[in-house]
Amino acid sequence: MPKKVKPAGDGKEEGPVPCKQVKVEAAGGPSPLNLDSPSGLFESLISPIKTETFFKEFWEQKPLLIQRDDPVLATYYRSLFRLSDLKSLCSRGMYYGRDVNVCRCVNGKKKVLNKDGKVHFLQLRKDFDQKRATIQFHQPQRFKDELWRIQEKLECYFGSLVGSNVYITPAGSQGLPPHYDDVEVFILQLEGEKHWRLYHPTVPLAREYSLEAEDRIGRPAHEFTLKPGDLLYFPRGTIHQADTPSGLAHSTHVTISTYQNSSWGDFLLDTISGLVFDTAKADVELRAGIPRQLLLVETTAVATRKLSGFLRMLADRLEGTKELLSADMKKDFAMNRLPPYYLGDGVELSTPGGQLPGLDSTVRLQFRDHVVLTVGPDQDPSDETREKMVYIYHSLKNRRETHMMGNEETESHGLRFPLSHIDALKQIWNSSAISVKDLKLTTDEEKQSLVLALWTECLIQVV
Repeated sequence: MPKKVKPAGDGKEEGPVPCKQVKVEAAGGPSPLNLDSPSGLFESLISPIKTETFFKEFWEQKPLLIQRDDPVLATYYRSLFRLSDLKSLCSRGMYYGRDVNVCRCVNGKKKVLNKDGKVHFLQLRKDFDQKRATIQFHQPQRFKDELWRIQEKLECYFGSLVGSNVYITPAGSQGLPPHYDDVEVFILQLEGEKHWRLYHPTVPLAREYSLEAEDRIGRPAHEFTLKPGDLLYFPRGTIHQADTPSGLAHSTHVTISTYQNSSWGDFLLDTISGLVFDTAKADVELRAGIPRQLLLVETTAVATRKLSGFLRMLADRLEGTKELLSADMKKDFAMNRLPPYYLGDGVELSTPGGQLPGLDSTVRLQFRDHVVLTVGPDQDPSDETREKMVYIYHSLKNRRETHMMGNEETESHGLRFPLSHIDALKQIWNSSAISVKDLKLTTDEEKQSLVLALWTECLIQVV
């Protein structure tokens, strides 16, 4: 069994982070993880913890440490990213700030050692060896195929963007001061060892990143060392810091993160505007003007009571709503996520293949996990009626090279249809295969036009 290091504790009764011994078999392929499906990948990633147990006992609640003594898994983890990968990556044109940060924690504060412009490997290695600086590589899934493969499956599993950063830290050094993040974090230890200290959150399920001073966080609630093949999970808001022990080789780990801005509060903000829009079309009271000069004075008790009444009315209306209007979250997810993983054999997902669908065809949806179907007001500025439309967004044409890079320009890919097409689209979405003739549309022309549009976007195939 792996050695369990008891947390330093603060006099309270608290056990160590739950720790499991794992044996993962390489099942006839190069990866010891199950990459056949999103759920299969996640199950193998946290094995032997069951997914039901994970979401009931750990997710958004407390850390989970899984220590492994498995040379096959350790070798696979090392292949995901190594210090030696930096030389070839730098030759492809990496830039400080955008692709790489160089930093070190000095006296509890973060010291950034970035140069200007392009990253040169010899300078990077010099800062690493002589200044004992940590190298942070942003979003390595843009260049490392296996991380793309893993994170694409995880985005399907969570229904949320999944980013990653690699941290390479020399022996006897620490890159970042104590801090907490606004994301759910999964740490995979790739090379060497990393000594971790976790502290109780000051802001549970935090919505922003923040540094925390040593004198505020107290003693660690958990303390342990990760080795290659080990996995650590902790919820957003968990205060943490980590260093590479002296006298050992450097440490490399990848932080895989998800669920940023994916709270009920975010979803409420996303859907409330559509609900108000619909309700105002049906209820004259919401279309009545606010009192004169309300925007010039402090909000009155009368205005507050009026708004409270409107919110209760919206809640009642929500109970009977079948289609929630998502303003941005679904679209943003589809626009910014990874494209489906495919082997680098020249196959592209932007050109339809196979037989052209016709009225006598049977079709099925493909890339289901990469497509979102939503209803929203018409986004055509020339249409003053703003009727509801059905929108289909997908990630098949997204560019892996811009994934999670923030300031990189992205565009949405997809289709829009009249609301009268919603039932036919749901038939395709909810069937393993369906005859074009059986689609719930008025004319054969509409049926053919719908499936041709979907086929052109590579969303369906003829079976």
